Amino acid sequence: MNVATLHERLIEAMGVPGLSIPMTAVKIYSDDDAIPEALFDHHPDDITLTSCQAVKQAGLGEAVLLTRKNIGCIAAAISLGIVDQTEEGNLGSTVYTDIMKEQSGNAGDFTPPSPKEFTDGIVYACSDANRPDFALFGSDDSGRYKDVATAKKAVSEMMAIQPATTKAIFLFSEEFCDIEITPDVVIYSVRPVELTRMIQAYQFMTGERIEANMGPVRMVNSDLIARPYLTGKINVSTYCLGARLIARYESDRMGIGIPFKAYETMVEGMSASRTGYPFQLYPGAVKNR
Repeated sequence: MNVATLHERLIEAMGVPGLSIPMTAVKIYSDDDAIPEALFDHHPDDITLTSCQAVKQAGLGEAVLLTRKNIGCIAAAISLGIVDQTEEGNLGSTVYTDIMKEQSGNAGDFTPPSPKEFTDGIVYACSDANRPDFALFGSDDSGRYKDVATAKKAVSEMMAIQPATTKAIFLFSEEFCDIEITPDVVIYSVRPVELTRMIQAYQFMTGERIEANMGPVRMVNSDLIARPYLTGKINVSTYCLGARLIARYESDRMGIGIPFKAYETMVEGMSASRTGYPFQLYPGAVKNR
């Protein structure tokens, strides 16, 4: 069953007419995979996009093909296996590093950080590392971690497809119909009440608890794509700094990343358990109730 049909079944089984939950399907193409020619029609070549921007855009119906040429976040390129985490060169101008450049006060001499500088904790602990050029919020920016050692520890615990074996990531919604694609991971941007029902549907079928593993950065690319892809397990995470400030995810939304096989199980559970979990009666399930 294709992702569009599964999404339709899931929404219908929730029992709230007019309910809309943004969904993004993610297909990871490794170095040895052939990328369907039709997907290059969705490869922006005049802008870069962070993974959180691409996920949100795809969820709104605009499919996106991300490659090394147009990925707008070095951290995402690491998490998704597009670049090696120890690479010492930089990816040039990207959405994320352009923010650094603009606030550095010395744009003419600015050099974007390398993947290795992310991995070594230098970027995320820019204050402790005395690298104000890697700050995001000016000279008073504390960085994302208190010191380089803490940042490096945090990075080491972020799930990533490493060594880098990915040449492209295709992100699409249920509206995409150019060709049939079975995704590796499905992401929903949910309100807490919707997340509740999804977890209930999955556990109805499996009895398995869902564990949330999350951090303050790399939430979309690492927590919601790489982790479900590599572990085969559902993960839940709040949206991070880049997702909130760059992709502008709304304050009442969080993310759930679901491996495709688990997604099929969840949809089956949603239909089978609808009388045991009457979602339409949950406060807030019907907006404005």
